[in-house]
Amino acid sequence: MAVRFEQLQPVAAFPVVPGRRWGPGWWWSATTGRHVMHGSQAMCMQLMVLDRDPRVAGLSARPVRLIWRDPDSRRTLTWVPQLFVRYADGGALLADCPATAEPAAGRAARAAAVLGAACAAVGFTYRRLVPPEKVVAANVRWLAGYRHPRHRDAGGLEQAVLEAFAAPRPLMAGAVAAGEVLTALPVLYHALWGGRLAADLTRPLGEHTLVAPGPAAGDGEQEQHGR
Repeated sequence: MAVRFEQLQPVAAFPVVPGRRWGPGWWWSATTGRHVMHGSQAMCMQLMVLDRDPRVAGLSARPVRLIWRDPDSRRTLTWVPQLFVRYADGGALLADCPATAEPAAGRAARAAAVLGAACAAVGFTYRRLVPPEKVVAANVRWLAGYRHPRHRDAGGLEQAVLEAFAAPRPLMAGAVAAGEVLTALPVLYHALWGGRLAADLTRPLGEHTLVAPGPAAGDGEQEQHGR
């Protein structure tokens, strides 16, 4: 029977480091409707980015441990990749989430080489996921707060919000046109999260941000779990 890595529990707990301000936590995935454990801010950020990606169908944390013998030292080495990603087309990714974009070094570099070869042998991919730019990260983090399906049609304004942005217009102008602003904004942000509306997330999201129909406009399938 095939093992579905996206359904497995972590093989190892994330460590709690004394003195560190960040500890292990849980991310509720809009893609799967389940929680995924994370062990760092960098990993949590990557979960947000992946959860918003329409190509992603499954996520899990630390589902597998790789064990191999180092050819130079003859020592037995191990590595537990932080994330597993299943794509809608059946493809799969094992990934680590470093806090910086610096190239891997030392033990991490040796593990990356082994993981790359092991993944290629079974049709997977291995990557070290580069942290997004600060503005993009801030925008995705904001939209993630509206990922839950309860925001999709809050106040019955879903259709009005989408129609307000049938042609590109500033974010706040569209929210005003859709109805009660405080009710329309969560619907708008949920639509931006799910791709039914689109905006340039490389610039700070605000009232003057130009919002337009997104690539998922009119497609309800990817929203079935609240993405």
